[in-house]
Amino acid sequence: MTIDIVEDQCQQGAALLSICIVTYRPELAVLGATLESLRVAIARLDGNHAAVTIVDNSPEGSLSGWLADHFRDLSVRLLSGHGNVGFARANNMAMDDVGDLHLVLNPDVVLSPDSLANAVDFLKQHPDCGLVTPLAVGTDGTRQYLCKRYPALFDLALRGFGPKSLRRLFKKRLDHYQMADISDDGVFWDPPIISGCFMLFRGEIFRKLSGFDPSYFLYFEDFDLSLRAGGVTRIAFLPTVRIVHGGGDAARKGLWHIRQFVRSGYTFYRKFGLKLL
Repeated sequence: MTIDIVEDQCQQGAALLSICIVTYRPELAVLGATLESLRVAIARLDGNHAAVTIVDNSPEGSLSGWLADHFRDLSVRLLSGHGNVGFARANNMAMDDVGDLHLVLNPDVVLSPDSLANAVDFLKQHPDCGLVTPLAVGTDGTRQYLCKRYPALFDLALRGFGPKSLRRLFKKRLDHYQMADISDDGVFWDPPIISGCFMLFRGEIFRKLSGFDPSYFLYFEDFDLSLRAGGVTRIAFLPTVRIVHGGGDAARKGLWHIRQFVRSGYTFYRKFGLKLL
């Protein structure tokens, strides 16, 4: 089911900036904070021409009434009723609406007011860059490291499932994996892998890559897309683009998430090659 919350804006064709948010039984307060931050950030763009697609994988209910009540001034298209098709497939459902720039955004991210304007200005000045990742902090204010080196199996197991005492013992190794040495004083070019919580693409790059690989249901699809993107364009860590990201480790979310993590990890390593240590 497709619902245009603001029909006249959605029917104008692809926006300068398209934004896709995939949800599954979202907490409305959290999603509302994300959309409110988008409303403020979009207002600072030249031309103010952006459109949001929300792909709701929830098995029941509809966000349409809530969106109409609270975010009618945003150009929002809601896709729902298809069930839980996974993160990758859900994002690809918005492929026809991809604009000149395309933002893949998690529903638990709050953008700083000038984040989109800074990112768009940077891309205008650097035509060789096709993908931008931001500076992120958690809800507790601690720095999150969205850039990664190619993951060794040991690092993934340690970071995702190791006890705190063991992670402290291997802190230097984990910091190397998550590129904790990257300064927030300036642009860092070509990190191998970036997080899927915020990926700002040139639309032509996202389309050229055919979006996410639908072989992944959840987890590792951003690793896959990052590596493929790095083969056709430059990636930039841009600290003037700032976000607050909720996030959370798979191990803390229960057995189902652990199974999905392991299954997607197997798909990733089968495709790109296993690195043990």
